[in-house]
Amino acid sequence: MKRSRTVDVQAVRIEPHGLEGLLGLGEESKGVVIFAHGSGSGRHSPRNNHVAAGLREAGFATLLLDLLRPEEEANRANVFDTPLLAARLIEATCWIRQQAETAHLPIGFFGASTGAGAALVAAADADHQITAIVSRGGRPDLAGASLARVRAPTLLIVGGLDIPVIALNRHALSQLAGKKELVIVPGAGHLFEEPGTLEQVLRFAIGWFSEHFPVGST
Repeated sequence: MKRSRTVDVQAVRIEPHGLEGLLGLGEESKGVVIFAHGSGSGRHSPRNNHVAAGLREAGFATLLLDLLRPEEEANRANVFDTPLLAARLIEATCWIRQQAETAHLPIGFFGASTGAGAALVAAADADHQITAIVSRGGRPDLAGASLARVRAPTLLIVGGLDIPVIALNRHALSQLAGKKELVIVPGAGHLFEEPGTLEQVLRFAIGWFSEHFPVGST
C-alpha cells in the first residue's frame, strides 16, 4: 500500500498587495508549484485543488493563491489583465524565495485557462527562477510576444473537445523557444469535468515536473 505523505496546508498572505494563498508543504518537498487560476477562479478552485493535492502526494509543495484582491476582481478588466496577473505571480515567486522552508526549492508554474498566459509572461520575465510550466486548458496565446522569451520547459494540456483552444495552443507551441510539448486529452472539454480526464492532467503534470525539477533538490 502506498504511504500517504504528511502535508501541512496553511493560509498565507503575500505582501505588498495582501494576496491570500494556501501553501502546502511536505516534510521533504522536491519543488514548489505555484498555481495561476483562470478568470473568475481562485485559491479555492476545486479542480486546481484536486491537482494540487495530487502534486503534494507526489512530493511537491504547492501554492494556490488569489492573484487579485476581492475589490480588484470587481473590475472585470483586471481579471483579463495578463501583465497585471503576471506581475502578481512574480511577487509570489519572490515571496517563495524569501521563506526559509522554500527558499532552496525549484519553482514551477501550473496555469489554468487565462492563468496560463499570465504564467508564461511571468516565466519570461523571471525565467532564471522558473524550472517548468504546465498549462491546463490554457490560453498561452495571451502571453503574446513573451512566448519567444520563455526558456522553462512547457507542457500544454488541452481537452480533445476544446477545439478552438486546441488551435490557440498549437499556434502558441510554435512560438515557444524552449523545450515544449502539447498533449491532447481525448474526450475532455475545457474544464476537464469528464470522468477521469482531470486524473490524466494530474498524471501528465506530475510526470513533467518530476522530469524537469532537479534530482535531489529536497
